[in-house]
Amino acid sequence: MSLKNSIITKLLEEMYLVRMTDTHISEKYSEQKMRCPIHLSIGQEGPSAAMNLNLKKDDLSISYHRSHAHYLNKGGSLKKLIAELYGKKTGCSKGVGGSMHLIDLKKNFLGSTAIVSNSIPVGVGYAFSRKLKKSNSRVCIFLGDASTEEGVFYESVNFAALKNLPVIFFCENNKYSVYSNLDKRQPKFRKIFKMVKSLGVESYKINSFKPLEIYSFIRKKLKKNLKKPIFFEVDTYRYYEHCGPNLDDNLNYRPKKEVRLWKGRDPIKLTEKYGLKKNLINQDLINNIKKKIKKNIIKSFIEAEKDKPLKFKSLNKIL
Repeated sequence: MSLKNSIITKLLEEMYLVRMTDTHISEKYSEQKMRCPIHLSIGQEGPSAAMNLNLKKDDLSISYHRSHAHYLNKGGSLKKLIAELYGKKTGCSKGVGGSMHLIDLKKNFLGSTAIVSNSIPVGVGYAFSRKLKKSNSRVCIFLGDASTEEGVFYESVNFAALKNLPVIFFCENNKYSVYSNLDKRQPKFRKIFKMVKSLGVESYKINSFKPLEIYSFIRKKLKKNLKKPIFFEVDTYRYYEHCGPNLDDNLNYRPKKEVRLWKGRDPIKLTEKYGLKKNLINQDLINNIKKKIKKNIIKSFIEAEKDKPLKFKSLNKIL
């Protein structure tokens, strides 16, 4: 198996894991057994898979409210994720955190938070500790475009630049903060990655929506960057509503032409098309990936529904 063949296979495995998991969550959510808000990653699987495949096992990562992809792609337990959504004690946060508060310290996934930008200074703090301990690991901070509209973002970037910290800022720009387009929130002429560059941090806009190209771009830049702060901005697009299990195209806050354009750039379809065209993968491989993931998803849901919730008297042991 060639390197490119291996990477495409891994990208598909990671993207299908997220796509199929979130799709199943959306289908089951109406049963009202998952008593927490959900922010699905459907449509945004490409950047997360590409970034996580560039992280080493001892690298740490931290995320925001739309965190399913980041958690799973870092190796977080699928079963514990589903149990968390059902509020069970076997969940990754013992059933008291929900969809927006995922964590798996064994996989160096530091957690996610519901408050916009809240995890950014935490990630920078961890990067500072890595430097003080002379560790070779980095910290990857996943953030959305709305995070760049909070003051703490600039304070964190400034501190990372000042202390020359081993941190990766990875901005998934899906253009919308709930229903508000980026153009309504920030000046059209202003670019996020250029703002960060002006603060003294090596910054790049990844001008591709193809997962393999995103992966290769990140890999190339990280090889040259010797554990210094670095910022990546990549455009992406969520298919479902900001928060919830449904499509919301009927609300018309996103132009239909724009929605069609981005669905034509589907990260999974583009990766499959390229891999099949170059004979790097075949349909049997794709089918086997989906079959294996589907089996694990169904098993995880069955087990999660059977598990018990955390007893109230046990709360003081985990909080």
